[in-house]
Amino acid sequence: MAFTYFFRDLHTLEMIRDKVVPYLRSRRYIHIWDAGCAMGPEPYSLAIMLRENMGSMIFRNVNIHATDIDNSSLFGDIIQKAIYPEEQVKRIPRDIFDKYFTAAEQDSAAAKDDQFQVIDEIRKRIRFQQHNLLTLQPIRSDLLLIVCKNVLLHFQPAERVEVIKMFHAALEDDGYFVTEQTQKLPPEVEHLFEPVVSNAQLFRKISQ
Repeated sequence: MAFTYFFRDLHTLEMIRDKVVPYLRSRRYIHIWDAGCAMGPEPYSLAIMLRENMGSMIFRNVNIHATDIDNSSLFGDIIQKAIYPEEQVKRIPRDIFDKYFTAAEQDSAAAKDDQFQVIDEIRKRIRFQQHNLLTLQPIRSDLLLIVCKNVLLHFQPAERVEVIKMFHAALEDDGYFVTEQTQKLPPEVEHLFEPVVSNAQLFRKISQ
C-alpha cells in the first residue's frame, strides 16, 4: 500500500528506540534496510527517531536503504525531494515537526501551500532503490536492522518463508528484524530469530 503517514506505528518505533538503538550506537557503520518503504514516511520516521536518540555525530553513520517494488516509478523522486502534504505530517508531535520539517519552497514544482519538506540532515541518510523482495536477493549483507511492514501479508505463505530466510542471511550476527503486528513468524523460520519483546514483532537474529 503506497499511502502512509509519519509515525504511523509509534509503538514499534519506541521498541526500536529502547531495544535496538543501544546496539546500533555501538557500531561504526549502521546499515538499515526498510523493505517496502512506499513513498517514504516510514524510513523518514525511523531516521528522525534515530537522530533524536543518537546525537548528530553517530547519526552521520546511519544509512537507511529504502526499497519498494514501485510499479509506478514515482517513489524515488518523491523520497529524494521528501516533500509531503499536511495530511501525512499532521500527526507528528509539534516539537518534532518544528525541528525536522520546513515549509516546502514555493518555487518547487512539487510544492503546494500545504506541503512540508524533511530537513537536509535527515534526507541525507535515506537512499531509495527499486527492489522486488521475491527475487530473494538482499540489497547487501551487513545489515544491522531490517524493517518490513505491511508487505509480507501480501505474499503467499511459502513466499513469506523464503523472504524471511533471505532477511536472516542478510543480517549481521545479533541483527534485528521488525515486521507488522499482524504477521507472526511462520513456524518454518521461528528457529532463526528470538523475540525481543512480547508486545511487538521485534526479533533478534540467531546465528546458525
